[in-house]
Amino acid sequence: MADHPTSKPDKLTSDRQNERHISVLVLYNDHINTFDHVMDALVEVCGHTRIQAEQCAMIAHYKGKCEVRSGKKDVLKEMRYELISRGLKVTIN
Repeated sequence: MADHPTSKPDKLTSDRQNERHISVLVLYNDHINTFDHVMDALVEVCGHTRIQAEQCAMIAHYKGKCEVRSGKKDVLKEMRYELISRGLKVTIN
């Protein structure tokens, strides 16, 4: 969309249509796992930096959940499986 507030929205291109197929991996607070365990898992599985992992862990702790990764569903399914195997509660939306 153009920067001018009265301009019409752009038509959907094939790239924008593909954005509709993006899924989100959501981490839930579980009151069981330590912050370090959650952060280690996010760094190792999702490729987060330590700071990103800490921020996600804090958001999940205080808000109950946090979107930790977005992408194609088949890629997120692998990450979800790995995080679940580490005892974390995650879903794909």
